[in-house]
Amino acid sequence: MEKTEQILLLVDGHNLLFQMFYGMPARIVNREGRAIQGTLGFVGALLKIVRWVRCGHVAVIFDGQHENLRRDITKDYKANRPDFSQVPEEENPFSQLPDVYRALRYLEIPFWETREYETDDEIAAYVYAYGKSSGLETAPADTRIVISSFDSDFFQLIGENVFVLRYRGKKTVLCDTAYIREKLGIEPAQYAYYKALTGDRADNIEGVRGVGPRTAADLTRQFGSLDALLERQSEIGKPSVRKALAEAEERLRRNYQLIRLDDRASVPRRLEELVWQDRGLTTTEVLAGIGLKQG
Repeated sequence: MEKTEQILLLVDGHNLLFQMFYGMPARIVNREGRAIQGTLGFVGALLKIVRWVRCGHVAVIFDGQHENLRRDITKDYKANRPDFSQVPEEENPFSQLPDVYRALRYLEIPFWETREYETDDEIAAYVYAYGKSSGLETAPADTRIVISSFDSDFFQLIGENVFVLRYRGKKTVLCDTAYIREKLGIEPAQYAYYKALTGDRADNIEGVRGVGPRTAADLTRQFGSLDALLERQSEIGKPSVRKALAEAEERLRRNYQLIRLDDRASVPRRLEELVWQDRGLTTTEVLAGIGLKQG
């Protein structure tokens, strides 16, 4: 990415940890026999991401252990997630979280756990405060925000100065407005409406019966908003889709509440607190620095 005066990188911490923990080719241990593959992958990926983005500001945000406010909307939200307290340590990504935190401290990269909202909400808070996206507040023209995550809900925040980075090594993709238009056939600002229709298995959000991605994109383009869609259902040509939408109206509105990222959260730390300078450390040096040399 081209260097600008101010680039803010926001990393979805648990998303990257899970990607690395389950994506590494084998269980890796240090000299004491301690599993470190999640930490090794996390540090290596993070160093590649910050250097690819060339950011001067960075924050890694993790979900804290607190009540999830979206479960006040429906108890089904994320009810399909495994209870990792019942998972053996060698199969538990969270078992390596303390080492990840030590590595972040060693790298002097700002990080924290959320205390009230989800990571998605706090990242959205930065976009609303500092980013330039469809209908959002604007920051100086030399400010860009890059969100590193495979959580597609962040697509709705993409705009002129806001991007989503999907790290896959040499196949890393920087998603912008053109990417969303080509991949989904909609505008980024319409993503929450689109996802309310299709649902989200990862978060246990049920979509509208019989409405797949193509139909959802067609409806999103035709009506532009969820309210317009529900108010003008009679204009939908396919009877089965009209019937399914009529039956799912309450669920659709609830889905939108769950998926929509707005300015409900405040910015946890000011931009000037997120300044970071790359000291050129390697993954091996970071692991050695926190006492996790490979075996």
